[in-house]
Amino acid sequence: MRPRSVLAFLRLLAAPAFAGLLFLSTLASAQDLPGAKDNPLLKRFAGSTIVGYDFKRFDEYLVPTGTYKGYDTTSRKRSWASSVPVEGALTRLWYESAGDTSTAELIRNYQNEVQAAGGVTLYDSGRDENFKSRSCFLCPYSWNEIKTSRSTYTFSAAEVATARLASFKISRPQGDLYVVVEAVQWAKDSKDYKAVKGAYAAVDIIEVGAMKQNMVTVSAGDMSKAIAATGRVALYGILFDTAKADIKPDSKPALDEIAKLLKAEPALKLRVVGHTDNQGTLDSNIALSKRRAEAVNAALASQYAIAANRLAAYGVADLAPVASNAAEDGRAKNRRVELVPQ
Repeated sequence: MRPRSVLAFLRLLAAPAFAGLLFLSTLASAQDLPGAKDNPLLKRFAGSTIVGYDFKRFDEYLVPTGTYKGYDTTSRKRSWASSVPVEGALTRLWYESAGDTSTAELIRNYQNEVQAAGGVTLYDSGRDENFKSRSCFLCPYSWNEIKTSRSTYTFSAAEVATARLASFKISRPQGDLYVVVEAVQWAKDSKDYKAVKGAYAAVDIIEVGAMKQNMVTVSAGDMSKAIAATGRVALYGILFDTAKADIKPDSKPALDEIAKLLKAEPALKLRVVGHTDNQGTLDSNIALSKRRAEAVNAALASQYAIAANRLAAYGVADLAPVASNAAEDGRAKNRRVELVPQ
């Protein structure tokens, strides 16, 4: 009988006759999707195969922590009574476990692994009464962008009554680790969706950490030239944490240059316009982008003695994108502060 979890393997190591079985939990399956690999921080369910994979060095993610509220067909997003916005390296893995594996077994095994590492469960759909009404809960997978050897509908076309979801957190000095596991079950093989009888787990692993800043600070002179040529200048060096309006210390070089521009051109008055990506609701992002613009104005007034009547704050959320919001590279370009002369 095969062990069901990495913990089971570790216990078996106490017996010399079973020492070699550790390979089953650490080596990739010969059927794994080419180019895919496990995240070294979390081993796979024993006997499963990677059938979907994606990795981003830096991305944003909302980790569910509270009651499931429903799915919005317009935004194509789920909503929760509470969630934690995090950012960092994101590994997305789809695992296939053929045979009699159940979604409850998958979720419980991952829960055991996280607890063994000192982590905690943030949300478990098995304890959420509202989760029983989960019509279209799997709909987001219809729009999933992930490299897979199965159909992109392997999850969205599964029987929704089998769906389970849990989120976890492991606190670490070098940055917290968040894990979100979503599981579905197929009662029989499906040629249309390239699914086999068994269970599938979508495992998202977010390693919270700082992003290396690669943006070049725009000089006061270049700001002036851009405003004269195009009527505006976009700045990416003013930094904020996800969903917050507090300016990060790394923003000082950009603020220095804005202040130099305003002092070099005493007649210049600016509209400071905050822009976000499309993560979150439009109303909340409009409010957030305006608060960020107001924070910039407040910093210029308090730290550089710029007269308040020379600055006006506006927030337009994602209403004026400069790139597609479908991927993180585009969303990063859309998150910016623009200076527009009054």
